[in-house]
Amino acid sequence: MKRTKKKPREVRQPVTRELALAKAMELADAEGLEGLSMRRLAQALGVEAMSLYHHVRNKDEILDGMVDLVFGEIAVPGEDEDWRVGVRRRCESAREVLKRHRWAIGVMESRKAPGPRTLAHHDAMLACFMRAGFSLPMTGHAYAVIDAFVFGFVHTELQLPFDTGPESQAVAKAVFEAMPEGQYTAFKAFTVGHVLQPGYAFGDEFGFGLELLFDGLERARKREQARPGQK
Repeated sequence: MKRTKKKPREVRQPVTRELALAKAMELADAEGLEGLSMRRLAQALGVEAMSLYHHVRNKDEILDGMVDLVFGEIAVPGEDEDWRVGVRRRCESAREVLKRHRWAIGVMESRKAPGPRTLAHHDAMLACFMRAGFSLPMTGHAYAVIDAFVFGFVHTELQLPFDTGPESQAVAKAVFEAMPEGQYTAFKAFTVGHVLQPGYAFGDEFGFGLELLFDGLERARKREQARPGQK
């Protein structure tokens, strides 16, 4: 009689706080935050829910940790970089990270217990502006308007009913064709003359917007430094 070979026992990776947070990120990326719970996370890790509490106390602590991991993925300006170069690279990185973790944009600034990666990220950004000669108030202005633009732009991108240039043109064409004759003439002119032209992509507006902000901030920095009493 032929013996049936036993299947080798699957070796389960021990649960740690880092593993739990990484798995929570995977779940949120795939299913959104709505489906994330302690029970669902424990199930995904292959452990009992109660054992998960040894590593993370509650969902708030999970969210804090996830947000900290997201900040850790975003590039920051280097100490020797020109401020425009470093901040542009950071903004482009933030856009890609936020598009990868679609759930993050709604919770990143809502946490009351920032982790070390979050604090290091903010510290690097503030230091970049201050090294460039921005005063403390102007540093606050710069960081606020840049993040308002980046977060707002990504939020819009994530809500759009298209991802690529050809898809945007197909949507625009369908909307255009459904419009009554003689109405919405500016919208029609813009759609036909710009959106439906080859090579159009909404995402290209990101770089243009950043340059406008950088130009304005640079002018404000120089005006401030030119005032009497400013170093």
